[in-house]
Amino acid sequence: MTSNKPKSSIVIIGNGISGITTARHIRKQSNVEITIISDESPYFFSRTALMYVYMGHMQFEHTQPYENNFWEKNKISLVHKRVAKLISEKHMLAFEDGSSIVYDKLVIATGSKPNRFGWPGQNLKAVQGLYHKQDLEQLEAWSGSIKSATIVGGGLIGIELAEMLHSRGKKVHFLVRESSFWNAILPEEESEMINQHIRLHGIDLQLETELKGIESNEEGRAKGVHTTRNEFIECQWVGLTVGVSPNIDFLKNSSLETGKGIKVNSFLETNLPHVYAIGDCAEQTEPLEGRQPIEAVWYTGRMMGETLAKTLVGEKTKYVPGNWFNSAKFFDIEYQTYGTVTSTPVYEEEQHLFWKHPKKNNSIRLSFNPSTNTLLGCITMGVRLRHSVFDEWLTNKEPMDSVIKNFKTANFDPEFYPTYEKELTMEWETLKRHNNP
Repeated sequence: MTSNKPKSSIVIIGNGISGITTARHIRKQSNVEITIISDESPYFFSRTALMYVYMGHMQFEHTQPYENNFWEKNKISLVHKRVAKLISEKHMLAFEDGSSIVYDKLVIATGSKPNRFGWPGQNLKAVQGLYHKQDLEQLEAWSGSIKSATIVGGGLIGIELAEMLHSRGKKVHFLVRESSFWNAILPEEESEMINQHIRLHGIDLQLETELKGIESNEEGRAKGVHTTRNEFIECQWVGLTVGVSPNIDFLKNSSLETGKGIKVNSFLETNLPHVYAIGDCAEQTEPLEGRQPIEAVWYTGRMMGETLAKTLVGEKTKYVPGNWFNSAKFFDIEYQTYGTVTSTPVYEEEQHLFWKHPKKNNSIRLSFNPSTNTLLGCITMGVRLRHSVFDEWLTNKEPMDSVIKNFKTANFDPEFYPTYEKELTMEWETLKRHNNP
């Protein structure tokens, strides 16, 4: 094995949002040498935009927010290789090609990998997930021969794949083990709205249905799936989208402490000195109350990168994720969530104010503490709200009367989007009368 003295003192594995944010913010504050390692793509790209490349809305180069010379101009070295092993006692990373690199400080930001659960046929040709750039390339290579596709798993990546394949005229079968789409996250009304919307687009949504196995043709390619309903669905491609898990296989024989992910404290430090982990692969040992130890979300990865960059340039900073936020799109229904909104609220701790448009796929749900009448969270469908306003309300534990009175300030671009303050106010007054007869 050859060893090359690096040009950097900080090495970052992973060029997703977490790793790139760390590098950019280090560079804003320091002239320290930086190397970013990735085997996925030479340059950073927006992972959430992969679906739009497939659908023809943009070219792959449009997903790269920085010009290729940005990295050289900012003195950030890029290494397009795959790490095989961490040798922490030597402060060294070994690559699969036999070369290596040493580091003074190491940041592991290797993201996630699609889950596999040992289904028969899961390693056949034309069976894959959609997470990496290479997944998009594989899907594109198979697309010309796909007439019918089956997607297994009812999460956000699953519905993205359904929309992508539908846009190319493919018949899509969508197997979801739950009784309603994403109902562990969405309350009943929103979940049913999405069920209907998926089916309205011609997708064969099969609820309470799981994969038993994938059958092969003579060339070793998927030719259909067997379901727990004892049905055989003929198809030429299978998408496995039953969640993701931290991408840390290369660390199995290292000294790093791991659980589901790489265990880190509130400063994003691992059990090894000068080794840190951030993003989807990091598992918090001190998560905030109500938050998950692993949060595979774009904005938390960015926040971790910003926080860690301060520590790496000498300003040790605790990671404080702030109020929960997420957004997605179910075909053409935009979804936003802020704070805490449980799918099945407990009245003593949480109550919901819910309004839905009688004809359109627009809804607003506010959760609040019925004892104090203070805001806990929000879910909207087809209604865009301002992040800064809800973040402030949640931080200040805003009273519900004030939220309703000032709801118009939360509307995003109201000159272009319908607003529903009057309807929401009426629902709130009705709910108050019911609570206080």
